[in-house]
Amino acid sequence: MKNEFLLAMGVRIAHRRRLINMTQEQLAERMNVSVQMVSNMENGNKAVRPENLLKVSEILDISADYILTGKETEYDSSRFLNKFNALSQSERGLVEMIVDYMLDFEIPQKK
Repeated sequence: MKNEFLLAMGVRIAHRRRLINMTQEQLAERMNVSVQMVSNMENGNKAVRPENLLKVSEILDISADYILTGKETEYDSSRFLNKFNALSQSERGLVEMIVDYMLDFEIPQKK
């Protein structure tokens, strides 16, 4: 039986990796580990060593806190805000419209 904590960590790592269009192979290469290690990490099959947690958080540009807990930190928020501030005024308007739409849109719950 898989450890739910490790599985949740793996889901967050895999989600972020896919979000930035990185393959398991690319992540493994940058971490200097095997692709099997990345797969095991993402599937919650093995605990992540502290040094690998730090590597993956740096490479994926997310906090180790987020990987461990799923809670965004001030670092995560400020990283987004810095990117948002780099946008033009019209691009910021588009982002605001998208956020407004998403806040008004109700996502059906899975049963």
